Amino acid sequence: MAYDYDLFVIGGGSGGVRAARVASQTGAKVGLAEEYRYGGTCVIRGCVPKKLMVYASQFSEHFEDAAGFGWTVGERSFDWATFMAAKDAEIDRLEGIYAKNLQGAGVTLHDARAIVTGPHEVTLASDQVITARTILVATGGTPFIPDIVGKELAISSNEIFQMPTQPKRVLVVGGGYIASEFAGILNGMGTKTTQFYRSEQILRGFDNEVRDFVADEMRKKGIDLRVNTDVASLEAISGGIKVTDSDGGSFEVDRVLYATGRVPNTAGLGLEDIGVKLGRKGEVAVDQYSATSVPSIYAVGDVTDRVALTPVAIREGMAFVETVFKDNPTSPDHELIATAVFTQPEIGTVGMGEEEARAAEEIEVYSAAFRPMMHILAGKDEKMLMKLIVSKASRKVLGCHIVGHGAGEMIQLAGVAVKMGATKEDFDRTVAVHPTAAEELVTMSTPTR
Repeated sequence: MAYDYDLFVIGGGSGGVRAARVASQTGAKVGLAEEYRYGGTCVIRGCVPKKLMVYASQFSEHFEDAAGFGWTVGERSFDWATFMAAKDAEIDRLEGIYAKNLQGAGVTLHDARAIVTGPHEVTLASDQVITARTILVATGGTPFIPDIVGKELAISSNEIFQMPTQPKRVLVVGGGYIASEFAGILNGMGTKTTQFYRSEQILRGFDNEVRDFVADEMRKKGIDLRVNTDVASLEAISGGIKVTDSDGGSFEVDRVLYATGRVPNTAGLGLEDIGVKLGRKGEVAVDQYSATSVPSIYAVGDVTDRVALTPVAIREGMAFVETVFKDNPTSPDHELIATAVFTQPEIGTVGMGEEEARAAEEIEVYSAAFRPMMHILAGKDEKMLMKLIVSKASRKVLGCHIVGHGAGEMIQLAGVAVKMGATKEDFDRTVAVHPTAAEELVTMSTPTR
């Protein structure tokens, strides 16, 4: 049978775009459908605009710190509209690059929603039917807001990037990295910020010492962080939203942001109708080569609910092309992925946390909390945390955790060492770079426990 395309990709985010572009470079005829904007969650409503918001929010502290270094800073204020316009212009620029690169590689773009209507068939919103030898689902994830009274009054992490005005008072609901990042962003921009998390501590899944450290620092920066607390109901009132919490208390805010997790974006794609197996959360079930239960259909990125990170989706897309179009079966590597969380203070982490490692084997823990040089003249008591988890048997560094300024940049390089299997003695043999905060990683000589 002659197909319209060798590959048809549904979803113009990081994973789908990379797979489409690289597959096209092999000589394959490739089409791609995107119903919203090219770039996906990361570029349009995720990591990129969020990081720009983090930068914007940090200037409030920079201005304060400058006085300790002899600078006189005049009257200052933050203009939400000015920042948002600059942010939007950058996102528009990046989206244009994504579309241009796809077209330059020979990919045919379809600006429409597509659903899967057969093992080799997709149907566009225009009712155009397209056939393809291989279909790649790369539709990402979507925010989840639980059913509560007044749910319609809340916004998700998608809508926050399009708010026309800055709220004076906000409630952020959730304890994951998205909620905690936005609490820091809005607090830094001058919004009175409250954060609810229904469990005992934010950032579940991270090292416990890191979680406690970040939560303490967030509170010191002025965020009203309340754990073991949830929303009972939301009610529209004159001038805002009335929040009633799980303890029966109430207060008023201008906005309620729900960042209570994301779910795979598979609703209405038609996958189950043609026999593609989905998991409990709606994720596309795939094997080690990103193949689904239907031989001609593959899936990569957040829609598979493996590791929801942009660089991982890109790696999965590349491995898919190697497997399907280069006859080189390649499984994406999901082990020891370094990651950064742009909370304030920032987190960089790779490998096991202390609790996970201790459950697996005997370990040594090296931990140092200290006030970095940049905070001393500024008169701030904010500290940094450096932590190494070491196997007693192999001496390998099982985990590296950094909290503080530049943590994301540091963990990228530390991640190389940990991925290579570096031992504590390898770290010790490395001469310190002085004066830096990162030198603590190679100068901690005595286990703290």
